[in-house]
Amino acid sequence: MWRNKVVLVTGGSSGLGRCLAEAFAARDAKVAIAALESDAVEQAARALRAGGREAIGLQADITRQADVDRLFAAVLDHFGRLDVLVNNAGRSMRGKVLETTPEQFRDLMELNLLALVRCTRAAVPHLLKQRGHVVNIGSLAAKSAARWVGAYPATKFAVAAYSQQLRLELGPQGLHVLLVCPGPIERSDPRLYPLEGLEDVPERARAPGAGVRVRAIPPRELARAVLRACQRRQPELIVPGKARWLFALSQLWPRLGDWIVRRET
Repeated sequence: MWRNKVVLVTGGSSGLGRCLAEAFAARDAKVAIAALESDAVEQAARALRAGGREAIGLQADITRQADVDRLFAAVLDHFGRLDVLVNNAGRSMRGKVLETTPEQFRDLMELNLLALVRCTRAAVPHLLKQRGHVVNIGSLAAKSAARWVGAYPATKFAVAAYSQQLRLELGPQGLHVLLVCPGPIERSDPRLYPLEGLEDVPERARAPGAGVRVRAIPPRELARAVLRACQRRQPELIVPGKARWLFALSQLWPRLGDWIVRRET
């Protein structure tokens, strides 16, 4: 299905983004990797080319419209088409919600939502020609908020709403939109997230997942699941799947949903 298709992955030089780029390339797709650090993005593209894949690396700050324009012009100039946009770039944060300033909300919204909107607007005219795909990497926090993560859930809830709007408006024209909502992703170098201020936040909450009691997801396993969901043109992919029960309960009985979140984090 992916042979000779062109895939652009933002935030593709490391972590899940790099695994997604590798997964598409392994299925004979042509891959463009975009990221902020020029050395890292070129190293990731070089590794794919060394494996016999066709790939380019492009440095871009996708919070800047001029960089987004330059990025998509370069992809189309090199490959002549675009079939898949993977909006993977983003970051989490840690901090109490009332100690998260409006400026911190704005900064995180700029990367997690507005940069995704910029890239999607640039991609969609080309994707519609191919009945292509937009893959938005959300989070479990796109469906249920959590404690100690500052502005992060607000940004990811917005990504979920934007994904639904795209499906409603452009799905009938052939665009496939996939919202991916994963739990914490396994890392080879586990880290603690820095606090955005001087908040008294539990140490466990600084770990990936903010202390949620679910198994960390191997990124290559998740990347394969994303490809399968694209092939089936699914609207959403939630990992682990059992989290759907929490989301349904939270909609029907918010007090019960809040109790479960407190218990499980």
